[in-house]
Amino acid sequence: MILKNVEKLEKSTAAFEVESDAAEFEKAVNAAYLKNRSSISIPGFRKGKAPRAVVEGMYGPDVFYQDAVDELAQAAFEFGLNESALKTVGAPAIKDVEITEDRTVKYTFSVSLYPEVTLGQYKGLEAVKAAAEVSDAEVDAELEAARKRNARNVDIDDRAAQLGDTANIDFDGYLNGERFDGGKAEGYALELGSNSFVPGFEDQIVGMNVGEEKDINITFPEEYTPELAGKDVVFKVKLNGLTMPELPELDDEFAKDVSEFDTLDEYKADVRANLLKTKTDRADNDFRAEVIRQAAENITAEIPEVMITDKAEETLRNYAAQFGMSDPSVTFEQLKSMMGVSDETMESNILPAAEFQVKTDLLLGAIMEAEELEVTDEAFNAYIERVADEINATPEQLRQYFGEDFMKNEFKKELATNVIIDSAVVKAAEEAPAED
Repeated sequence: MILKNVEKLEKSTAAFEVESDAAEFEKAVNAAYLKNRSSISIPGFRKGKAPRAVVEGMYGPDVFYQDAVDELAQAAFEFGLNESALKTVGAPAIKDVEITEDRTVKYTFSVSLYPEVTLGQYKGLEAVKAAAEVSDAEVDAELEAARKRNARNVDIDDRAAQLGDTANIDFDGYLNGERFDGGKAEGYALELGSNSFVPGFEDQIVGMNVGEEKDINITFPEEYTPELAGKDVVFKVKLNGLTMPELPELDDEFAKDVSEFDTLDEYKADVRANLLKTKTDRADNDFRAEVIRQAAENITAEIPEVMITDKAEETLRNYAAQFGMSDPSVTFEQLKSMMGVSDETMESNILPAAEFQVKTDLLLGAIMEAEELEVTDEAFNAYIERVADEINATPEQLRQYFGEDFMKNEFKKELATNVIIDSAVVKAAEEAPAED
């Protein structure tokens, strides 16, 4: 094979020609004959036994050309890629195929190139980092939530239903005097005030006594299901029982029950520490995200569209795999339909996120080269052990599942990210203007 006419074009694309000689083409044609002969029937020969010359005599000398061209294409592309040393992304496109009279095959390939990246500022970037502070009110709210989680329900039989109670009800819904689908249930537990039912339903249970039956008139919202939207209905309701949560006392015994501590003060201190860590981590993550965003926006690169669409597909497939949809034979269009992803969502949400991820990957790759980052065996092994510990796996499992090259590249990305973060500057938040 011979490589010809390598040409870099606009928008990070290139084209090149690869010429395959007659001997290579003949070999591919014969391979196509051997592959297809078992399905060929020629009068006078048993099926699959007709010589190639006889088949070509009946169907034409070019009967196996298309299969041969297809067979040679991948090898021709790989040859051209190796000879040209082009760094490509995405799948190649065959722009033209020509078979000459002397049975030489000329392929013209079009490819998208890994873009050349010019770094902008990536050191000394400034961003605001939120102060991590925990108020007494936040600690109290967390303690109150813990009390509610550990509350026990007690039966009520000496008063009418109130907001905050859980009502056990039977209900049966009627539209124009006829039952409608989905409008009937027995022994249903409904927290009054949760707003989990149609507006107005829970409010009309308030004041009912256990054992009481009542007709509740409701108008469904206009944005409800089409068959009921805006319709007036009647629910026949029976209140079977009432319960209310009884919260435990906030004392040392409560602390012993819900935590590893012996006193309420110790438990409170731990709650405060956990809230502070959560806020600190969130502030750190937001700060990191902002300076990386700035650095990514500062690069100059002509990004091929295929890199963005491939990243969007990768993102959606990874998300779908969490729900058991990992069949690689499902096309991207089919997957979008299965996941309920509209073209509008792709344009407004998924593609912009994919473009930012691509920019970030390009940024980190360029920093790796600019900073000449090296990965020592000692540092890499320490990284593997740390990541394995974080996800409750072993280093061997990580290497086996992801592969050595992938993990090493992830480590390089972390090193490049640290170059940005370690040099970043915390900027003071702007003070709110004083009120008159």
